[in-house]
Amino acid sequence: MSTSTSPTPTSAIYKTEAGAREMQQRYREMLHAWPVPAEEVRIPTREGETFVLISGPKDAPPVLLLHGSGANTTMWQDDIATWSRHFRTYALDLIGEPGFSASSRPPLSSDAHALWLDEVLDHLGLTRTAIVAASLGGWVALDYATRRPDRVTRLALLCPGGLGRQKVAWLFKAVLLRAWGRRGVRRSVATVAGLEAPEARHLLDHVMLTFTHFKPRTERLPRFSDSALQRLTMPTLVTVGGRDAMFDSADTARRIRRCVPHATVNVLPEAGHALLNQTDSLLTFLRAD
Repeated sequence: MSTSTSPTPTSAIYKTEAGAREMQQRYREMLHAWPVPAEEVRIPTREGETFVLISGPKDAPPVLLLHGSGANTTMWQDDIATWSRHFRTYALDLIGEPGFSASSRPPLSSDAHALWLDEVLDHLGLTRTAIVAASLGGWVALDYATRRPDRVTRLALLCPGGLGRQKVAWLFKAVLLRAWGRRGVRRSVATVAGLEAPEARHLLDHVMLTFTHFKPRTERLPRFSDSALQRLTMPTLVTVGGRDAMFDSADTARRIRRCVPHATVNVLPEAGHALLNQTDSLLTFLRAD
């Protein structure tokens, strides 16, 4: 298979090689706790190897799962037991993120991510699929759906990037809190990720460990034009948190309602960027006639 980019060294996305090894070992341990039977697939692509975790009946309708920044397939661990009863789920590790896929980070301003997903879906034998995606994964899903609307049957997005204004005020708050040491760092991470509730404490611990070692993307996500969004002809669900510290949720909701009038938009007033307990609402959308 031809390649358009050379492999990116692991050091490009991790602060140290030791940190990379620790993160990959932790990920492997978490995969052992995947709640349903799963098949691991590694797909060669133009951006390097791509890791996919597949669950559910082979003859069930397909759903592609795209996680957010600083995450991997384990983002869906609380959802998969429910969804895989009805669908063949394909949880993908995004390239350039702390999973088992390649460290490659092609320009977001290009069609590289769409070409990459073309190869992944072709390898999996999926001509069309539903997509569930969050944050950065939501941006990747939107980029793909606006370029390849005929390949996406349904689109469900959680706090997606590329729609509402990307906020920067949280950066200044995070810098101030970091002056208070580990407690300040924990508070800043909880605020940005929207993991301040007691039931999210275990997720906060994991995010803290990740960003101790991982170097996230820092560039602004390109915003989709109105004309691009108007190409979203498939059933679409967008769910946002009213207290999202990273994206302007009101702006996101306004643009979707204007450009994709058939879409369903849910604004959760008290939720932040990380949206918890969406398993059943997403399942209802995915199973709708």
